Amino acid sequence: MGQLDYQAAWTYQEQLLQENVQIKSAQFHQHQNVHALPTRHYLLFVEHPAVYTLGKSGNKENVLLNDTELQERNIQFFHTNRGGDITFHGAGQVVGYPILDLEKFGTDIGRYLRNIEEVIIRTLSDYGLKGERSAGETGVWIDPSIPGKERKICAIGVRCSRWITMHGFALNVSTDLSYFNHIIPCGIVNKQVTSLEKELGRVVLMEEVKEKIRHHFGEVFEADLVSEILL
Repeated sequence: MGQLDYQAAWTYQEQLLQENVQIKSAQFHQHQNVHALPTRHYLLFVEHPAVYTLGKSGNKENVLLNDTELQERNIQFFHTNRGGDITFHGAGQVVGYPILDLEKFGTDIGRYLRNIEEVIIRTLSDYGLKGERSAGETGVWIDPSIPGKERKICAIGVRCSRWITMHGFALNVSTDLSYFNHIIPCGIVNKQVTSLEKELGRVVLMEEVKEKIRHHFGEVFEADLVSEILL
């Protein structure tokens, strides 16, 4: 989807989700087997202009700038309907929004989140990095078990309605990490945020990262992906 304002991407996700919900509502009684329902699946890639997004149960106090300061820095803010707390989206970050019917992939939100983490962990492994999970903290980390060295490289927050997913993950590639200084990322204090380029000390191409994510997404979710330019 290229570069797109957060609100436009959010609206588009809602549209795709509702189309699938309507298919389920209209055709469920004709197709007692949910796998026969013609719901469609998407993995959207996008980069957003600078924006802070807060999850539905998040605490706005984790945003350390007031409305005037946000405006002065040209940073947007949205209180969203996804899970999780506060995070940042901006240039140099691969944001992925899977729109999936989990009745065809497994009706287990915990498993779905672990699968997204696995996609990112495998992608990081391609670059020689050991991405890991941190107990009780959704997302992907580097050195999560070493106090003082824990650093988050990928945030994850999703919404699910009638087993249709939206929102997703944000992997820092060449992101300006200074934006994270103005929030308490994901509401977790005293832990750092990092990026692929910071860890590797070299330039990493966004399209290369997206291709690796596509590959591993197909592996983990046992799906064949066909690339399209949307919008």
